[in-house]
Amino acid sequence: MTSTSATSTLVIQFCKWPAAGNVKTRLIPALGEQGAVDAHLALSTAVLENLLVAGFPVELWWDRAPDDLQYAESSRLFDLLKQNGVKEQVQCEGNLGQRMSGALRDGLERVERVIIVGSDCPAVQGEYVRKAAAALEKTDVVLGPAEDGGYVLIGVRNLESRMFDGVEWGTDKVLLQTAQRAEEVGLTVGRLNTLWDVDEVEDWDRFQLGRS
Repeated sequence: MTSTSATSTLVIQFCKWPAAGNVKTRLIPALGEQGAVDAHLALSTAVLENLLVAGFPVELWWDRAPDDLQYAESSRLFDLLKQNGVKEQVQCEGNLGQRMSGALRDGLERVERVIIVGSDCPAVQGEYVRKAAAALEKTDVVLGPAEDGGYVLIGVRNLESRMFDGVEWGTDKVLLQTAQRAEEVGLTVGRLNTLWDVDEVEDWDRFQLGRS
């Protein structure tokens, strides 16, 4: 069994619970609250489908404890979770760095490598995830850059929670600051090719065009 086998790598999908007003807020002016929820579910489903293709175990981590939403329970996302036995967990409290650090640390207690992908990153295909896992054979941290200066994927084989200290989340400095902080605390960092994610209406249109 090679070190990049399915049992040595865990893929975690970070996902917001699909409640109106809690998801894709930048799309609300164009789509309305329910339309933004529907967009979030469509994106989250597309991401999960892509991650399952990678061939690694996948877990979905909600940003809060799930509650009873009938429309959500009947969506394709929840069908996929059940059909594929995807384990669901809840992220710890704190900013994005603290929540990712918690999930990565939890995963590293069980496997050699952990990869996190956000639910607004439908451009992350299975092969991209496999490249991230392979990169982690030679580097401590791998980042998948996003066009907006953030990243669509982060993977680790060694973790220093301090690598997230001082990162200005939600800005175009996120990728650069994360890489710099990781190197400052003694970790090696690799990068994949740049992809796009969905934040603005133009991004949503791009996603819709790709599905047509």
